[in-house]
Amino acid sequence: MPIEVESPEELGYDSIRFNLAESSVRDRKISDLKPELENLVLFYGDHKGLPSLRNLILNGAESLNIDDVLVCQAAAMALFIVHTTILQKEDHLIVVRPNYGTNIETPRATGCEISIVDLKFENGYSIDIENIEKEIRPNTKLISITNPHNPTGTLVPLKTLNLLVALAEKHNCFLLVDETYRELNFQSELNPYLAEKSKNVISISSISKAYGLPGLRIGWIICKSKAIMVDFLAAKEQIIICNSVVDEYLANLALQKRSEFLSESHDKVKANFLILKNWMSNQNIFEWIEPEAGAVAFLKFKKEVDFDAFYKKLYNDYSTILGPGHWFEQSDQYFRVGFGYPTEQELEGGLSNILDCVENM
Repeated sequence: MPIEVESPEELGYDSIRFNLAESSVRDRKISDLKPELENLVLFYGDHKGLPSLRNLILNGAESLNIDDVLVCQAAAMALFIVHTTILQKEDHLIVVRPNYGTNIETPRATGCEISIVDLKFENGYSIDIENIEKEIRPNTKLISITNPHNPTGTLVPLKTLNLLVALAEKHNCFLLVDETYRELNFQSELNPYLAEKSKNVISISSISKAYGLPGLRIGWIICKSKAIMVDFLAAKEQIIICNSVVDEYLANLALQKRSEFLSESHDKVKANFLILKNWMSNQNIFEWIEPEAGAVAFLKFKKEVDFDAFYKKLYNDYSTILGPGHWFEQSDQYFRVGFGYPTEQELEGGLSNILDCVENM
C-alpha cells in the first residue's frame, strides 16, 4: 500500500525534519512504563490475550466481558483477521471511502465483491444511510466504516451509527467499525465501543494512536457474537498462536496508566490543534472540514497545482512530509496532516514550509 511504502519509517526518519505524516501522538519510551521484566516468563500466552489486559481494554463496558475481546498483533492484524474470516470470494463488502488502506486492500485480496461508497468534501464527509442501503445485496457480509474517521477526523453522529447498526441487523451482516482514534476524542466525551450495541457490530482499536505505543503491536477485536469470535480466534491461531507476552505485559502497564497517558495525549493534541486551526484561518490556499477527534486533518487545495511536484519539493527541499491523497485512494488535491505527533515547533515549522513551498513552485 502507498501509505506504507511511502511512510516516514520507510523513507527514513533521518531524512525528515518536519514529520506531519504520522497519524498518532508522539511515541513514548519504555521508561514511561517502568517495567520489571526480569521475572517475566516467556511462555505461550493465553491465545485470546492476557485476561487482565482484556479487562483493561473493556474499561468498565457495561454489556461486554473479556470473552468478547481478542487481543491481536495491532489493529492491522485485527482487521486482517476480520476481513479474511468473514469474506470469501462469493461474498460482498460495502466499504466507506476514504478509509485506512487495509480496510480496502485486504478485502480485495480475498477476491470478494466490493461496493465503495465515497464520502464527499462538499457534504462534510457525512455518511448517507440511503447510499449504504442501496448497495446491500443478498450476499453482503460486511459494512466497513471508521469512527472517528481516518483521515478527516470527523465523527459519525450517534443517530447515523444507530441506523447503521439497525441496517446490519436487518440484513444479517456485520458492521465493522475501525475505532483506532476512539480514545483521542479530545473535544468530547468518550463514547462506548459500538460493539456494545449489537452482536452484529465488530469494533477494532489499539494502543498505537492515542497512547503513542505503535512499537508494542497490540490491538484488539471486540464482538458479542460468540460464534464469530471462535472463528476469529481460530484465524489468529493459524497466523501467530498467541501474542508476544512481552508486548502484552507492557500494554497491560500502559492501560493501567490510561488516565495519565490519555490526559497527556489530549493536552498535546489540543495545543497542536489550536496551532493548526489558527494557521488555517490565516491562509487562503487550503480548505478543510474541521476535525472533531483523532490526531489528523484532511486538507484540500482550493486550486489546481502540480501536486506531484509539490509533494516532492516539500520533501526534497524542506524535509517536510505529509500524507498525500493517493494514500487513501483520493486525489492528491487532498492531503492528511498529522498534528498529534510533531512538537509545537515542528508543527509550526512544517506548516510554514507548506505555504512557502506552494509560493515558490
